[in-house]
Amino acid sequence: MSNATHPLPQRIDVHSHFLPPFYREALASNGHTHPDGMPAIPEWSPERHLEMMSTANISKSILSISSPGTNLVPSNAHLARTLTRACNAYGANLKASQPSALGIWASLPLPDVGGALAEIDVAWAEGADGFALLTNYHGRYLGDAAFDAVFARLDALRATVFLHPTAPCIHVSGAPPVQASPFGTQYPIPTFEFFFDTARAVVNLFSSGTVDRCPNVRFVVPHAGGALPPLMTRFIRFSSVVPGGNVLDPATVRKQLDTQFYFDLAGFVFDGDQGGSGQLKAFVEGFELSHERLMYGSDFPFTQTRFVKDFADRMKIGMEALFNEEERRAVYQGNAEKLLAERKG
Repeated sequence: MSNATHPLPQRIDVHSHFLPPFYREALASNGHTHPDGMPAIPEWSPERHLEMMSTANISKSILSISSPGTNLVPSNAHLARTLTRACNAYGANLKASQPSALGIWASLPLPDVGGALAEIDVAWAEGADGFALLTNYHGRYLGDAAFDAVFARLDALRATVFLHPTAPCIHVSGAPPVQASPFGTQYPIPTFEFFFDTARAVVNLFSSGTVDRCPNVRFVVPHAGGALPPLMTRFIRFSSVVPGGNVLDPATVRKQLDTQFYFDLAGFVFDGDQGGSGQLKAFVEGFELSHERLMYGSDFPFTQTRFVKDFADRMKIGMEALFNEEERRAVYQGNAEKLLAERKG
C-alpha cells in the first residue's frame, strides 16, 4: 500500500525497540524472563519490525533497547560493556543496511561512567542518532552527580537523549540496589511505575542543574511526559521555598521545555474514541505545550502490531480534534525530521 492510499498519516517513530537474539538470551540468562513484570520477552525481528512499520505507515523507526537496558547485573561491568557494545553495533548495522527506514538511539552501560564515556565515542562514530538513557541505573537517577561527565560529553556533541523508564530503584551504598515497587508483583511495572519514574528522572535533571549545564542536549521524554506534567508547577515553585537546593526560575524552565524537550506519544495518550480527550489534551491545554514539542512513538514490540494499529487509529481521531493539518504533519513527521537533522559530526 502506498503512502498516498494508506488510511493513516505517514509518521516517524522515535520510540521503538529492538531485541537482537543475543540480547534476548542475555535477558533470559540473567533473571529477566519477565522484564519489569511483563508476561514474557516479546518476539522481535527486523522483518517483524518492517511489517509493523508498513501497517502503521511509519517511514522511519529510531530503534532503542528498552528496560531493563544493557547493564543487567549491578556487579558485572564487563557484561554491561560487552552487551552494550554488541547491541549498539547490531543497531548501527541495521541502520547502515536501511538508512532511510531505520535509526538508533544507542545504549550506555551506566552506572559505569568510564564504560559509558568510551561507548559514547564509539557509537557516535558509528552514526548513532542519539542515546537512549534509562530513568535510573540501579538506583542512580539521571541528574546524579556521578553522571556529570557523561552529560558534559553529550552536551559537547549536541546529542539527543531519548529517556526510557525502568523499574524504580534505590541505590544503597555498599549493598545491592533495592527495587522500590510498593505493590510488588501485583501490577506490571509499566502500568504506572514507568510514569512515576519518568517524572523522578526529569525533575532530578532540572533540580540537579543538569539541564542548565547542558543547553545543547535535546531530551525526548516518553509517554507524553508520564506523571511529570501535574508535578511541574510544584517542583519548580517548591525549589524557592526550601533552602539549600537549586532554585529554579519558572521562566527559565519554561524556555528549556520549549527549546530542549520533546515528548513522544507512545501509549494511551487518547481516551478511547472520544475525540481529543485524555492525557495529551490535559498536557497540551493545561500547560500550553506547543505541537512543535510532540512526536510519534509506537513502543513496538512491547506494544504488538495490532495494538500499534489500534492506537494509531485512535490517535488519528484525537489529533484531528486537537490540531490543524499543518500541526499534525509536524507532530507525525516534521518535528522528528528537524531533530534528527540537528545531529552533528
